[in-house]
Amino acid sequence: MKRIIFATSNEGKMKEIRMILADMDVEIVSLKEAGIQADIIEDGTTFEENAIIKATEIHKLTGEWVLADDSGLEVDYLDKAPGIYSARFMGEDTSYHIKNNEIIKRLENAKDEERSARFVCVIAAVIDNGEVMTTRATIEGRIGYKEEGDNGFGYDPIMYLPEYGTTTAGLSPEQKNEISHRGKALRLMKEKLEKYLV
Repeated sequence: MKRIIFATSNEGKMKEIRMILADMDVEIVSLKEAGIQADIIEDGTTFEENAIIKATEIHKLTGEWVLADDSGLEVDYLDKAPGIYSARFMGEDTSYHIKNNEIIKRLENAKDEERSARFVCVIAAVIDNGEVMTTRATIEGRIGYKEEGDNGFGYDPIMYLPEYGTTTAGLSPEQKNEISHRGKALRLMKEKLEKYLV
């Protein structure tokens, strides 16, 4: 069975990834499970560049198939911030509860339609021969007025989806994987990778 290293140690993310790629005939391991400790400097200016940096660095170390994602929240009212700095917004060790409430505070004068936002996810893959592929997907919504929902992680509790009447943290894991930016980007990547798994 083909092993794919996913360049993350985020347990919440790994859980989602395994659910979404469950029907692929591959073993997906995190950096931690692969015993890799790498301090990767993500100095790209786009989600694509950062995802490729992560995937190529781990591929150089291992020679194995590597997947990496770079994802984040773009808030139109804040000129698309925090964007590629979503994980580092207000410092990497700052809790998302604090980050979420800071974004809500910055939008206190924004009306409903001014609160438009999206989650962006780019997946990069590097396979045996060093070929690099990327896929990108988004999910559109609005920044809510308070944190809501117990599922999900990160900015999920403030990403309100008007058509579902809840935040992405209020969706079931199955529902979220069906419509999320990461779910869509991973399924697009799965289509690309399956050609190489024959």
